[in-house]
Amino acid sequence: MTRSLDGLVLAPVADQAPGQVGTRTRFAYHERDGEVWAEYAGGDVVRGHLVGTRAGDLLDFRYVQLKTDGTTSSGHCLSRVVELPDGRVRLEEDWRWESQAGAGTSVVEQVTEHAP
Repeated sequence: MTRSLDGLVLAPVADQAPGQVGTRTRFAYHERDGEVWAEYAGGDVVRGHLVGTRAGDLLDFRYVQLKTDGTTSSGHCLSRVVELPDGRVRLEEDWRWESQAGAGTSVVEQVTEHAP
């Protein structure tokens, strides 16, 4: 897949543990010349940023976020870009906290203007 993430808004398909991103979190992606970055907020996240690189369908980035309880956290994520049958984009993610214990997987999908 070579479709750019630039200008896309994505959201998790399921809630993670409390204090992490959830279905109310929105990621606004940007992409240029192999660089990928995004701002995100919503749910338990007041403000978050991610920055990294893209090689083909693989993203490698680090993220940092401020939560509603005033704490911050950071981590590393490897994602695979997948095009869904309806043309939207999905990221299948393997992430690991670097500022605390914990790791897991998540899925975020492109939100369209017709989404609830």
